[in-house]
Amino acid sequence: MSTEQNQMKLTLYCSALLVLLITPQFSHGGNILVFPAEGSHWINMDILLQALHSRGHTLTVLRSTKSWYIKEHTSHYKSFTVPVERSINEESISKTVAKVLQFERGAIPLTSFLNNAVGLVGVFFEAHSSVCELVSAVLDDAALTKTLNESKFDLVLTDPCWGGGVIIAKYFNLPLVYNVRWLTPKEAHFAIAPSPLSYIPVTGSGNTDRMTFLQRVKNMILYLVTYIQNDVLAKQIYQPTCAKYLAPDYDFNQIKIDADIWLMRTDFVFDYPRPTMPNVVYIGGFQCKPAKPLPEHLEEFVQSSGEHGVVIMSLGTFINELPDDLANEIAAAFAELPQKVIWRYKGKRPSTLSNNTLVVDWMPQNDLLGHPKVKLFVAHGGTNGVQEAIYHGVPVVGLPLFFDQYDNLLRLQERGAAKILSITTVDKDDNFLKAIQEVLTDPSYRENMQRLSRLHRDQPVEPMDKALFWIEFVMRHKGAAHLKAQSYNMSWFTYHSVDVVLFLTAAVLLVLLTSFMFIRCLFRALCKRKVKRD
Repeated sequence: MSTEQNQMKLTLYCSALLVLLITPQFSHGGNILVFPAEGSHWINMDILLQALHSRGHTLTVLRSTKSWYIKEHTSHYKSFTVPVERSINEESISKTVAKVLQFERGAIPLTSFLNNAVGLVGVFFEAHSSVCELVSAVLDDAALTKTLNESKFDLVLTDPCWGGGVIIAKYFNLPLVYNVRWLTPKEAHFAIAPSPLSYIPVTGSGNTDRMTFLQRVKNMILYLVTYIQNDVLAKQIYQPTCAKYLAPDYDFNQIKIDADIWLMRTDFVFDYPRPTMPNVVYIGGFQCKPAKPLPEHLEEFVQSSGEHGVVIMSLGTFINELPDDLANEIAAAFAELPQKVIWRYKGKRPSTLSNNTLVVDWMPQNDLLGHPKVKLFVAHGGTNGVQEAIYHGVPVVGLPLFFDQYDNLLRLQERGAAKILSITTVDKDDNFLKAIQEVLTDPSYRENMQRLSRLHRDQPVEPMDKALFWIEFVMRHKGAAHLKAQSYNMSWFTYHSVDVVLFLTAAVLLVLLTSFMFIRCLFRALCKRKVKRD
């Protein structure tokens, strides 16, 4: 047999072996129904969907006709687009951000705190009401529900910052997996895990896990406000939808914590240590990956920075423009730097913009953070950006505005890897420039962030692999009921053993009362004897 024939035969054997290796993976692929959230939440959900698709799973996404981020047509999932009258969109978000920014710049700390805790209730109500409208549009469509039933899905994957996914899962009687950090609207741990307020800060409090007495008072007040928002307001929004499509006796607050697996988008390199539960899987930074080469024009600009390096700035998907005076102040500060600057900004071109600053509509943030010439990240403090900064070891100057942004940055600042600057003081006394220069010139910031990066990367299993394993685990076993604690089915009265405490208190009081009565009767009897003898 000739050498050429041997090579051909070997090629055929290798091809056959490859087919055998690949076929089981695809033949056992699951069928997943996805009810996602919009904005930056969709960005990390889509990364997870791409990874699931690469493993042979079939993905179906429910989206509305007014969907902002979620594409209707793509190669890694199919979608059903449902007509709705209203939805969370870019315009409404931009208006809210503008109002918050305007308020923050003129607010004192107390009013800022109250605005973040109470003032956004109207926005909260509108957003979640539109989610209920989407759920109704799905479940009122007889043809669509029939198609979804016949699709024989293995599970529902959803982001529970919106409450619609759990109603969909219960309606179709499917196992449920959460890609989660927020649960309408509180941090998800508070819904399922013991959360002592003495050392676990409520998001928005600006506290660390080491609190003074007054900080603990503030923590308790904000917890009560969040409780009212979550367990009263959110329930009022979702409960009618829950009762209509499931049953009147279904309690929304009860079913929303009944997910089989909680893929938690954080870890304890970033977050404070705290109690947790068996069905919580930590996948913080799962969306992070090694940097890819930059587009040619960006690479050329980065290389032109020489030994000074590059500063990058992005304030996230929700903040595309700033007030003119604030944008001018930021541009003027950048002009004073020897570094080159890449700034993602869609607003009016600042009049103080210098030649060292490149303004772009979009930038490959992960790839830039992974570039060796990038020295600093000016960021708003969103979870995705913070995790990418940790992964690549780039220190941060933070400009938080609302929601969890300050608290995310505070975790980095406490570890010496970031400096936080209030948006209200950016344009005062060169604060912005001083903050950037401090982080650039003090090597401890970079050293501390690189230490966090080493800790984050030193794991036996990659966060994405953990996420994929547990999603597939739920599909294989039709759920994960053995990991759910009984606390999920308890009322607060039973959970905190209030009934037991009352019973034991009553029992002790009864014993004490009985003892007192016995002693009293005995004393009277002895006194009567003494009187008779006398």
